[in-house]
Amino acid sequence: MMRLLLTLLVGACLLAPPVSAQNGPLRIVITEGVIEPLPFAVPDLIGATPEANQMGAQLARVIAADLAGTGLFREIPSTAFISQIRDFGAPVQYADWKAINAQALITGSVSQAGNALTVQFRVYDVFSGAELGNGLQFSGSVDGWRRMAHKVADAVYSRITGEGGYFDSRVVFVSESGPKDQRLKRLAIMDYDGANVQYLTDSSSIVLAPRFSPTGDRVLYTSYETGSPRIFVLDIGQVQRRVLDTTEGTMSFAPRFAPDGRTVLYSVTQGGNTDLYSMSIDSGAQTRLTSDPSIETAPSYSPDGSQIVFESDRSGTPQLYIMSAGGGEPRRISFGQGRYGTPVWSPRGDMIAFTKQNKGRFHIGVMRTDGSEERLLTASFLDEGPTWAPNGRVIMFARETQGAAGRSALYSVDITGRNLKAITTPDGASDPAWSPLQN
Repeated sequence: MMRLLLTLLVGACLLAPPVSAQNGPLRIVITEGVIEPLPFAVPDLIGATPEANQMGAQLARVIAADLAGTGLFREIPSTAFISQIRDFGAPVQYADWKAINAQALITGSVSQAGNALTVQFRVYDVFSGAELGNGLQFSGSVDGWRRMAHKVADAVYSRITGEGGYFDSRVVFVSESGPKDQRLKRLAIMDYDGANVQYLTDSSSIVLAPRFSPTGDRVLYTSYETGSPRIFVLDIGQVQRRVLDTTEGTMSFAPRFAPDGRTVLYSVTQGGNTDLYSMSIDSGAQTRLTSDPSIETAPSYSPDGSQIVFESDRSGTPQLYIMSAGGGEPRRISFGQGRYGTPVWSPRGDMIAFTKQNKGRFHIGVMRTDGSEERLLTASFLDEGPTWAPNGRVIMFARETQGAAGRSALYSVDITGRNLKAITTPDGASDPAWSPLQN
């Protein structure tokens, strides 16, 4: 069976020629950030009742939006369809889909009984006339229909690209309202695409830098509710929180979970000096990791938990360094012009995203873990705070516009610098942190 394949080749030159459907797998080849999106069709999912049919139409729209939103796929509108899918089990009329240049076809059915929802779907390579893998089924509640759509889109994305999906994930962020000089901030959580916003705290105190646990059920953040910055951990499901007992008389901030979820990494300012510490969540035992007379902050673990990347001005300007998770002598990895900060290790372990300030502009960039292959993905008055999608192929960040009426909003961009787009939120938004895929 010919497999539909989307090969993402990132580089300054063409790494592989396109292969036609007649003599090999279908490919989309990226060269110098240019791509021809793969055309796909998603007819409304079929239901046995009018209610289920309406749900099927809603599911199809979210699936299509997920795929098209990556910039790697192009949806063929239903007005171009020749065939109408009326029976999920009927043979596919491949000639009709070839005629409108659909290269991938997604079909599905939905059944609804009370609050119970079941979705089945199949993915076809139109030009080879074959199904990609076996059909899958997801079950859940009507209230969670968007999650099921995201799960279908993740499965389709993975089958076509060979990469992990990221649609069935959430983002925790700081929701901002009010004038720029009196900004009110509260923690909020939403689906990756901006839907289903829920607020986790009120706006009575400034909150900063929320970070998910590896299992996505807890969030670390910094709050000023006691008058100075302290670290809190919040259980999302129960919306219960507690303060972490860091050293008395200090300011603690920039927390992040270790990959095992049992240790927290953070910065402590004491006596005019800022260093990195780690703490066991269970015992409260703290370990000082740095002792240089400089500012060490914004730490992030490698996916295997063995190393830490962080920001330090020990060389005179903020730069990026890597050291062992247990401390020790760090090595500098940033050597370009400008100031570097807020490093975040990719979940794939191959890259580090960062914020860079140079010549009056802010950038979101990526580099290899040895500092090589630095690439700037954005440029604006103020871009900051990158966070990785679960598959390590997309980055979300905050962008603030200039002036007294300036507003902060969330944007995403893929690691080639393509497909920059705004994420719609009810109010201003900053400090995004992407969750792992939901269970």
